[in-house]
Amino acid sequence: MSSKDVVLGRIRAALADGTPAPEIPRDYRRGPARVDLDLLVERLIDYKAVVHRLVPAEPEMGIEGSGPQVGPTVDKIDVTAAIRAAISDILPSGTVVVPPGLPAGWLPDGVEALVDDGLPADRIAATDGVVTASAVAVAETGTIVLDASPDQGRRIISLLPDLHICVLRTDQVVASVPEALERLDPTRPLTWISGPSATSDIELNRVEGVHGPRNLHIILLPA
Repeated sequence: MSSKDVVLGRIRAALADGTPAPEIPRDYRRGPARVDLDLLVERLIDYKAVVHRLVPAEPEMGIEGSGPQVGPTVDKIDVTAAIRAAISDILPSGTVVVPPGLPAGWLPDGVEALVDDGLPADRIAATDGVVTASAVAVAETGTIVLDASPDQGRRIISLLPDLHICVLRTDQVVASVPEALERLDPTRPLTWISGPSATSDIELNRVEGVHGPRNLHIILLPA
């Protein structure tokens, strides 16, 4: 009898009485009532992502002047124009792959959109970058999550291009991973992004761009 047989036998024995699996507690590790956006920015920059932080005009929101990188002050009616300007600063010209539901008006005039309607991998990889929205972000870990919604698209489009520009609203940021899981549908294809693609060997030599984009830019919007 192999070790595999022993393990599977024990599992079958444990399940033989038909006892249902217990409910998994989800009320642990709650963060503070006010999400620490500075911590999110700090974590992202530590991971070598670039943060373009658009600061709301209302000072009571408690964001202006905080964080390592602070962008221009904008109000709600200027958000689309501010996104377009931020993308233009990152990539003034070229071709980017975009999901079918990306909001109109985000891309500057010099950037051509290649809408992913089932594009082959080689065409996606040949673009200058990808622009997506996001589903949720975790301040504690500096993680951005995509859930394949229409404004985020297939997982492949965020993995093949060398540049990923991701737009994130402050009301999508939560303090901890358990809080992020509450907002996410586990049946959807989730992509968890903590900085540009990187790995390291046993000697901790960091290598970037192994299984995804080497350059990650986050445009952080007011809610």
